[in-house]
Amino acid sequence: MVRRKKEKARRPVWGVPKGIVLLATPEGWRTSILTMEGGMLCGRLDVPVHTDPQDARAAAALMVTRLARDFHDIDVEVSWDVPEEPWSWTARITPAPDTRAAPPTADA
Repeated sequence: MVRRKKEKARRPVWGVPKGIVLLATPEGWRTSILTMEGGMLCGRLDVPVHTDPQDARAAAALMVTRLARDFHDIDVEVSWDVPEEPWSWTARITPAPDTRAAPPTADA
């Protein structure tokens, strides 16, 4: 019997996030993360079903910022839009401004 060579499990290549949709469903909070490359990552937010919407938005923003940092080494900011429906929220995700101090100039 011939055995196949085992390949190391590679981390999936997620696209850079550009938007998020958060939905309240009877089963729990659901998310869809839109990427700049045109992809979409869907899943369940790891919070209890009866979590307050503001806390669910904070948890979703934290999840997206961690994904961006872990997979792309970038910091992002999440800006929630005004909700059109009481059970659905959307947000824009943008790269965070560089917070490092600028090097001193010779003029100073």
